Amino acid sequence: MERNTPDLNELMARIDLGKLGALAGKVDLAGILNAASNMNDKQLKQLSRALGVGGSGRQRVLPAADGDYYDYLDTLTDTQVEVAGRVHDFMRAEVLPIMNEYWSRDEFPRDLIGKMRDLDLLRSIWNDDGTRKPDATLIEGVVILEACRVDVSTAVFFGVHGGLATASIALGGDEEQKKRWLPDMLDMRKIGAFGLTEPEGGSQVSEGMRTTCRRDGDAWVINGEKKWIGNSTFSDFTVIWARDEDTSEVRGFVVEAGTPGYEVEKIQGKIALRMVENGHITLKDCRVADANRLQAVQGWETVSQVLKLTRAGVAWQGVGCAMGAYELALAYAQTRKQFGKRIGEFQLIQNHLTHMLADVTGMLGMVMRLSHLADEGRMDDAHAALAKVHTAARCREVVARAREVFGGNGILLEHGVAKHFCDTEAIYSYEGTNEINTLVVGRAITGLSAFV
Repeated sequence: MERNTPDLNELMARIDLGKLGALAGKVDLAGILNAASNMNDKQLKQLSRALGVGGSGRQRVLPAADGDYYDYLDTLTDTQVEVAGRVHDFMRAEVLPIMNEYWSRDEFPRDLIGKMRDLDLLRSIWNDDGTRKPDATLIEGVVILEACRVDVSTAVFFGVHGGLATASIALGGDEEQKKRWLPDMLDMRKIGAFGLTEPEGGSQVSEGMRTTCRRDGDAWVINGEKKWIGNSTFSDFTVIWARDEDTSEVRGFVVEAGTPGYEVEKIQGKIALRMVENGHITLKDCRVADANRLQAVQGWETVSQVLKLTRAGVAWQGVGCAMGAYELALAYAQTRKQFGKRIGEFQLIQNHLTHMLADVTGMLGMVMRLSHLADEGRMDDAHAALAKVHTAARCREVVARAREVFGGNGILLEHGVAKHFCDTEAIYSYEGTNEINTLVVGRAITGLSAFV
């Protein structure tokens, strides 16, 4: 986000004043300099590329690795750019130096939470009363994009806490509950998790939820299991969704860590999102006060609203992951030499890079439009599902090409692309598999349901 400005004295010392005077007699040099002073970073890079072509004994300045080829992000407001810049700088200063170590340890760097708190990102998206800012979806999207360009796990932590868990309370809680929990969540002084998926029910959980709850006096007794629950190994509380034994209605509960009958076991052996701590939760006669039941939940409809709200964010994850992989591959191709040439000079490598950039460009345009629809209140389930289907699939292809550009080095963590390659498999599967989201779109465009 920072422009590298050369020292003016050094620049002047390198100028041949005789040639400069001769040039001034042929062209409007003052006009050119005035135009250059008003150029943005990308325009200056384009000018640099043009001036750097050819020249005897002169080393060509190669283009920077930038996945926003159509300048979509130039359409952001100053506030949106500032938020994106904070995340951009944070990821490179705080996450990049430690992420491979923690990825190898299969552990989330919890010290990051306090540093993320200082960024105050959630208050750019949510108001204290649980309503969202007018451009909340777009802000959330660019935050996720900048995080995923470096590390998807960090974005997932943010999405689980600031998306799924926060949205559950914002949409399902009454006014007292919002006042009780949301301020601490927005300040990241209390970390939340979201317990929906079950060992025997991922896509099917909407119809086959096995976790149950029953009223017992002024409390509820919950029994069942939840699996793949991000943040749950260290969260202060988890929103647990359960089916009422008497009415079969889906209800939501804020279950605090340490509640008797509530246990979490960390899931081991993942090949993707290894910095995300996913838990397998067991609830055995777990007793939760009625005050912790989300009072405004309207059955599965509330769950569906939460998922629709956050599915747009997962589509942005696919774009950020793909963009990060493309940028790594491009930078590598500009420096790695084989057969006496930089591999970026080979036609097949340029073919890979061009197709990767085309995918990233199309994906970015799609999610930006999706976010505008969401912020205008016009996004429906099929809009979100289509973006998830497309970006997850294209992300898979982009990171595979990026890994190929790296050759054998592509399987080493130190080069960065291997982590993107693994993490995209999780993006492809969660927040609705591509098969399920495909059927959601198919139902919308044909008017016919293919669901069993």
